[in-house]
Amino acid sequence: MVPIETILLWVAVLIFVSAVSSKLSDRFAIPALLLFLVIGMLVGSEGIGKIYFDNAQLAKSIGVVALVFIIFSGGLDTNWRDTKTVLWPGVILSTVGVLLTAIITGFFAMHILKFSFLEGMLLGSIVSSTDAAAVFSILRSKRITLKQPLKPLLEFESGSNDPMAVFLTVGFLSILTVKNMGIAALIPRFFLNMGMGALIGYLMAKVIVFFINRLKLYYEGLYPAVMISLVLLTYVIAVFLKGNGILAVYLVGLMLGQAEFPNKRMIARFHDGLAWLMQITMFITLGLLVFPSHLVPLIGAGLLLTFLLMLVARPISVLLCLLPFKMNMRKKAMVAWVGLRGSVPIILATFPFMAGIPQANAIFNIVFFIVIASVLIQGTSIPVVAKILKLNLPWPNKTRYPIEFEKTEGIDAELTDIIIPYNSGAVGKMIRDLNVPEKCLIMLISRNDKFIIPSGSTIIEGGDVLLVLANTGDLLAFQQTLA
Repeated sequence: MVPIETILLWVAVLIFVSAVSSKLSDRFAIPALLLFLVIGMLVGSEGIGKIYFDNAQLAKSIGVVALVFIIFSGGLDTNWRDTKTVLWPGVILSTVGVLLTAIITGFFAMHILKFSFLEGMLLGSIVSSTDAAAVFSILRSKRITLKQPLKPLLEFESGSNDPMAVFLTVGFLSILTVKNMGIAALIPRFFLNMGMGALIGYLMAKVIVFFINRLKLYYEGLYPAVMISLVLLTYVIAVFLKGNGILAVYLVGLMLGQAEFPNKRMIARFHDGLAWLMQITMFITLGLLVFPSHLVPLIGAGLLLTFLLMLVARPISVLLCLLPFKMNMRKKAMVAWVGLRGSVPIILATFPFMAGIPQANAIFNIVFFIVIASVLIQGTSIPVVAKILKLNLPWPNKTRYPIEFEKTEGIDAELTDIIIPYNSGAVGKMIRDLNVPEKCLIMLISRNDKFIIPSGSTIIEGGDVLLVLANTGDLLAFQQTLA
């Protein structure tokens, strides 16, 4: 039996190496998920670590738990103000788009891999969802972003298309394993699964906000622990009631991101760190599960399927889904190209093992190959494609202030930064001479990468960034005096 100290040593080393490897991700524009997978493969039975791991059930369980917290964190970080402008195209892409991608890819898999119709549809369903986190990590490493509405559209699509991929995967597995069950049975299942998932997510979000606002815990460190339990409870309740647990968790995160409750900023940061830990754990586990030698015979078929997915299935589904919306062809082409495959397909690829599907091993290996190829080919080319299509923008430089403010019940104010134009009438004046509303406080001034604690005699200069605490009305009034 392996001593616990040895296990802890490996865990510590793997987490540390994975976290530090993110520096390589930023420097060479390689998505962190790929590095985590490679680390898992390197310490596996065919790598230098010689750790033998073939427990698909454990890998699936780890993947599902990790996915719950990754999806919740993604919803919590979503900017609803930007997202609601692309709500309908995002919803259609994350449902109809996923279905079309699954069907087209499934037909290709039937002919290339000689799969049956249902096996092809299963493979297509597994690789049908996208991962925008990988896209934006690449763009961030190159210090660029995408023009509106591409960024919120891609973020919302990738966050909300996982439930559909999970539903299709589980649905086709059911058809393959349950006698006398046809595809038509998926239609009522879809409405029950998505409807119940959405209902549970909405109700749990309301309950969580109500509960957290009245909990009044003495120790702040217990709030993240409570949130972990409530996120897991949301997922379990939804699944027990035949709903989509992933959709429920995503909606809870999305709604909590717009709500006000104690220690919200601290909870969000905790779950961001937890999501990264879950990604590291999940990808290393999946990297251990794969045997690199099994991928070699699939290189030809894997590359062909990857190119068909990138150049045919994804573009066709995107163009058809965005047909009713006003968006030029360059932006549609960009949406089609950044459909990277990520963590969810590899997690879903473990499901056939549990269902006893004869092609389970082939499906897992081909999905693993498609994800790696997609990340390498599409991922590294995204900055170039964005530049060619003239859809790239400089990455916004956000000032990090040494003070923070968290809005809670009972205070009608926000901490906002205001940039002083060089031609502003306020330039050269002392703060006491400005017409600052009584309940508008200038907390800090950022000037030339340095911070100044303001007083009445502080002179305003062009380009100053004022950190102001005020309600909406006073803030607008103050901004008008600075024009």
